[in-house]
Order: sequence, then structure tokens, then C-alpha cells
Amino acid sequence: EVQLVESGGGLVQTGGSLRLSCAASGFVFDDLVMGWFRQEEREGVSYISTSDGSTYYTASVKGRFTISADNAKNTVYLQMNSLKPEDTAVYYCAARAQFGKYDYWGQGTQVTVSS
Repeated sequence: EVQLVESGGGLVQTGGSLRLSCAASGFVFDDLVMGWFRQEEREGVSYISTSDGSTYYTASVKGRFTISADNAKNTVYLQMNSLKPEDTAVYYCAARAQFGKYDYWGQGTQVTVSS
């Protein structure tokens, strides 16, 4: 059974940093593409970043957020710097096959950035 468990969310002031972790189990880590998404209050889920050997970012976080992975720990990270109030959201990690849809999702972790 595929499981994704996020951690590392919390409350931080504007300009601060947080590192989110997503521990994966139930599949061969190298076989799936990992991504980060977020959902702001009363909004849909939006894409943030993907790691599939290369890294990709949505424009609003480029230069501030960094995705990385530790294959030995089956864990993907999202380092978030220079946080802004508009980064406040529930953050999710997700996994998909190379050419598939994101079928596997974690439970989410809340990030709140105070002004």
C-alpha cells in the first residue's frame, strides 16, 4: 500500500523558513515522480513543484522554494524560504507514475505565514 506522510508545517512569520518532509512507503521510490501541491482556504489544489530527476516550480515560488529527495530515506523535501502570507495553505505531497496522474496523496500539513 502506497503511503505518503507529510510533516514540518507550522506557523512562521513573513520572511521565515520551513522545511516540509514527505516520507513515502509501499513503493520503489525511484519508480514514481514526486510532487508538492497546496490548497489555500476556499481554493482548489494548485501545483508547486515536481522532482523527476529534474526539478520544476510554479512561478510564484521559484527562487524561494527548493524540492529535493533523499532516496535512501524514501523522503522528499520542500525547503521554503522567504515565506509570504499568501503561502498560507495546506501543503500536500503526491506521487505518480512517469506518465501518469497523481494518484497517491498524503494527508497534508498546514503552513501559516503571519504578516
